[in-house]
Amino acid sequence: MKKERYKAIIESILFTMGNSVELGQIADAIELSPQETRQLIEELSMEYEKKERGMRIMELDGSYQMCTSQNTYEYLIRIAKQPKKHVLTEVLLETLSIIAYKQPVTKAEIEKIRGVSCGHAVSKLVEYSLVSELGRLDAPGRPMLFGTTEDFLRSFGIHSLEDLPEMSQVQIEEFKQEAEAEVKI
Repeated sequence: MKKERYKAIIESILFTMGNSVELGQIADAIELSPQETRQLIEELSMEYEKKERGMRIMELDGSYQMCTSQNTYEYLIRIAKQPKKHVLTEVLLETLSIIAYKQPVTKAEIEKIRGVSCGHAVSKLVEYSLVSELGRLDAPGRPMLFGTTEDFLRSFGIHSLEDLPEMSQVQIEEFKQEAEAEVKI
């Protein structure tokens, strides 16, 4: 195998792993001796420095890690400080609706209504600060209870949960029929 190919593999390993990787692990992966591997890593590191790249390879007590160059920090900070736009997918909106109308509610109750696992959706809603953990249900296993937050109210322009729209009996019947039709498929 060519030297450049080894460097590409090392670069991929360090980039993908994120954390530091021991020299021996890298050497084993590319089937070279630790000395040969160290030489390739040092060459790759020098290439980054010569070309003024945004990435560097750092040695940490016999391990190596890819990290950003110090001269790019100010730009990274600009990006990190920008507010993140949260996208509410159909799954998240469905889960959020159940929580809003049934709170306090457990994941198991949400899953019973949706018919599928909701762990990821609930975690995302907590991350977006639209839902929070309210405590634990006094039942076996003490499941976590979830409810909406003030950010939820702000995001949807409502003053209190009493302002949530009520569903008409016609809508409820339509939803039941849709659900029954889905179950038959």
